[in-house]
Formats: sequence, C-alpha cells, structure tokens
Amino acid sequence: MASFAERMIGAAKLDIHTYEEVEADPAATTQALIVVILYTLSAGVGVSLAGGPATGILPLARDVVLTLFGWVLWAAMIFVIGTKLLPEPETKSNIGELMRTIGFATTPGILLIGLAAPPPIGGLLALVVLIWLLVAFVIAVRQALDYKSTWRAIGVVLIGAVANGILVALLGGAS
Repeated sequence: MASFAERMIGAAKLDIHTYEEVEADPAATTQALIVVILYTLSAGVGVSLAGGPATGILPLARDVVLTLFGWVLWAAMIFVIGTKLLPEPETKSNIGELMRTIGFATTPGILLIGLAAPPPIGGLLALVVLIWLLVAFVIAVRQALDYKSTWRAIGVVLIGAVANGILVALLGGAS
C-alpha cells in the first residue's frame, strides 16, 4: 500500500492504479478529506495573495466547510448519475468510493497557491490546473464507477457539473 504522499503524487500523475487503490481502501477517506482541505486552503491563499478578497481565518474556515459539503454533494450526485442514469453492466460503486477518488482528484488544485504569481503566469497556471482537475475527475469517476468507457465518465462529470451549477445558482438565488 502506498503512503499518503505517494497516493497524492499518483493522483496528480493521473495514475489509474492509485485511483483504484484509494477506491478500495476505506481508510483512505480521511486522507481524501485532508487533500480536499489542502486544495481549499491553497486556492484561498493563492487568491488572497493575488490581490483577491483578503483571506483571514474565518473566510478560510467557511471555504473549507463549504468545500467539504460540496465534496460530499458532488460524490452523491455522481453516484446517482453514474449508477442510476448511466451505468455500464459492470458498474458498482458507493458514495465512499467516489468521495475517496474524487477527493484525491483535487490534488492538482493544491498548485492554485501559485495564483499569487504575477500576471499572466497566475492566470495561465489556473487554466492548466483547471484542465488537470477536469481530467483527474474523469479518471476518478471512471475508476470508481468501474467504467470501461472514458466517454461515459466524461458524460457523467459534465452532467454532474451542470446539475451542480444549477444547484449552486438556485441556492445562491435563495439568499
């Protein structure tokens, strides 16, 4: 079994064996939680250092709580879409498996601390990380749902992203 750091490196390298390992290891849920927290803190600090809204302890704590809620919600949405709407014959999964693989898929997002780099480097880095995160999510979903088709995993991620966007807009519009 790989160490926590090796799992993060494997996830960032888009190694399917790493995603399979964390999918199968219920003890990796805590590690995935830590990765999601590191991603959130890195992005918050990067935005703040880049001249965005000042980030203090309370805004960062709020962002961590919201991101953790979003992580669980995202896993639940992907579970429903992937196992009920678009399953393959071999598809079997649970929310825990999706939380672990999706959590580790956020590893590249830790580089968002680099948003503090001078323009245009910070913006370019953000674009590269966004694409990297998208590819990592597709791999995480494909492995957790035991899909043979990468296209199906792409479809699940895209449908999930649209559903998530609608939910966020509805929740944002309610305030």
